[in-house]
Amino acid sequence: MSGDGQSGSARVHFVLVPMMAQGHIIPMTDMASLLAEHGAQVTFITTPVNASRLASFAAHMEETGLAVRLVELHFPAAKFGLPDGCENIDMIQSKDLLSNFLEACAALREPLKAHLSEQQLPPPSCIISDTMHWWTGDVARELGIPRLTFRGFCGFSSLVSYIICRDNLLKHVTDENELITIPGFPTPLELAKAKCPGGIPIPGMEQIREKIYQEELRCDGVVLNSFKELETLHIESFEQVTRKKVWTVGPMCLCHQNSSTIAARGNKAPIDEAECLQWLDSMKPGSVIFVSFGSLTCTAPQQLIELGLGLEATKKPFIWVIKAGDKFPEVEEWLSDGFEERVKERGMIIRGWAPQVMILWHQAIGGFMTHCGWNSTIESICAGVPMITWPHFAEQFSNEKLVVDVLNIGVEVGVEGVTRWGHEHKEAMVTRNDVERAVYALMDEGKAQEQFRVRAKDCAIKARRAFDEEGSSYNNIKLLIQEMGNKTNACG
Repeated sequence: MSGDGQSGSARVHFVLVPMMAQGHIIPMTDMASLLAEHGAQVTFITTPVNASRLASFAAHMEETGLAVRLVELHFPAAKFGLPDGCENIDMIQSKDLLSNFLEACAALREPLKAHLSEQQLPPPSCIISDTMHWWTGDVARELGIPRLTFRGFCGFSSLVSYIICRDNLLKHVTDENELITIPGFPTPLELAKAKCPGGIPIPGMEQIREKIYQEELRCDGVVLNSFKELETLHIESFEQVTRKKVWTVGPMCLCHQNSSTIAARGNKAPIDEAECLQWLDSMKPGSVIFVSFGSLTCTAPQQLIELGLGLEATKKPFIWVIKAGDKFPEVEEWLSDGFEERVKERGMIIRGWAPQVMILWHQAIGGFMTHCGWNSTIESICAGVPMITWPHFAEQFSNEKLVVDVLNIGVEVGVEGVTRWGHEHKEAMVTRNDVERAVYALMDEGKAQEQFRVRAKDCAIKARRAFDEEGSSYNNIKLLIQEMGNKTNACG
C-alpha cells in the first residue's frame, strides 16, 4: 500500500507495533490511518494470523492510497510452548500462558530490527509500540530513533497503573479486598486490590511488568487514545508524574467517516449489517440498550442467563452481543428454550462479533452496558451514549471510576467481584435484579436520567471538537509528526 505524503512530512516514517489483541490492534489501525492522512508514512508490524484479520483494513488503505504498509513477521508460537498459529491473546486458552505469549512477542526483536535496518526510504523516524512491548525500546535505541509507548487506555487509568507500579503498592497486600489508596492522585481514589491493574496474580507476569515499567522510564513519550478536554486534570498529572510528553490524539475512532469503514472496523466475522440497521431503524430514538463485553470476555453461562432474564424484565428493547467461548452450546440451548421467542419483538441477539461503533452511533441507542474496556468506553463517549458499567478485570475498574464518579455519564451495575481470566464463576456475580435496576436508573424517563443524557452528549461534542481541524487532538497529531520529522532531519 502506498500513497504520497505531504511535502512537509515526506521523511517522517512511523513504525507501529501493536499488541496482538483485538482491543489493542484496532486503535492502532486507527492511528495508522490518522498519521497517514496527515502525510506521514506508516509501517504496521503484524503476524500472519493477525494480518488475515486485517484484510479489510489493508484493502481500505490500498483503496484510499494512504502510505500504510503491513509487514508480517513470523511468530514463534511453538518455541514458547504455544499452539502453532496462536498469534493473538484471544487464542490463548489459559492465563498461565500469557507470559509465554509476551515472551514470544519479545522474540520478534531481532526480526524487527533486521527489517528496519534494511535500506528503506524514508528510514524509520519513530517507533510507537504498545506499552506491553518493552523490547521495542532496545530496537529504537539501536536504530537511534525515539520510542513512544501507546497505552491502550485513558489518562486516568494510565496514572493509576503508573503510581501502583512506581510505589509497588500491591506487593505486601495479601487480602484481595483490601482497599488501596492511590497516593498523589489528583482526586481521592481507593480501589480494592483485586480491582487494581495487576491486582490478580498471573504466573510469570511480575517480572514482565517490571520490564514494562523500566522501559516506560526510558521511553521518549506516551501516546493516548483520549483527548485533553475529557480528563485535563488527570492527563496533566500523568505528565507531571512521569515527566514525559503525553500526546493525546483521540478519540481515534472518529477517523471513520463512512458507514462501510465503520462497519468493517475490526471485523473478524461477517454479520448481516443491513439487518442490524433495519432493526435499529424500527426502534424509537434513545430506546435501545446495547449490551457487549468486548473481545476477550467470555461470560459464564449462568451469568449470561441471569443477564438475559434481567433484560427481559426491563421490557425495553435491546441488542445483546453474546460470547461464551466453548460453553456456547449450553447458552444456545437456553436461548432456544423459549427466551428468544419471548423477546423476539424487542430483542436482537448477535452471536460473536458485532459492528460496535456502527451500533453505538445509531440514534436508537439510549444506553450501553459495557465491560469498560477503554475502546468501548471512548466509543460510547463519542456517540454521546451514557453507560451501565460492568467491569471484569485489569484497568476496567478504574475506567468505571472515570465514567461514574468523574464524568458522571454512567451507573454501576454493582459487580463486586473480579472476573478471573481463564476461571469460570459457577454462580452469577450480577443478578437479574441488578440488571433491571441499572437499566431503569439509566434509561427511565426522569430528571436524573435526562442529566446523564445531557452530560453524555456534551462529552460527544467535546470529543468531535478535539478531533476536528484545529482541535487539541488534531493539532497534537500534526505536532507529533512535525517533532519526529525534526528529530529525523537533525539526525540526517
